[in-house]
Amino acid sequence: MNIKLPRIAATDAIKVLGKIGFFLVRKSGSHEIYKNKRGKRITIPYHRKKVLHPKILKSILIDSGLSIDEFNKLLK
Repeated sequence: MNIKLPRIAATDAIKVLGKIGFFLVRKSGSHEIYKNKRGKRITIPYHRKKVLHPKILKSILIDSGLSIDEFNKLLK
């Protein structure tokens, strides 16, 4: 079963990361850096309503340890 990546903006990805324990640590230009309690770090290019490139979203999923299915469930 091949599940497609959702086409979402950075704000939606940030909401999902917040649900699994990531919090904003700092900003560097147009990028926001998030960490969780275990020290795992995720960088998100933040351009309010602009849709994230699929490669960037895939990188966020890998870094967060979420599958596409888990991510979609948390997105709702």
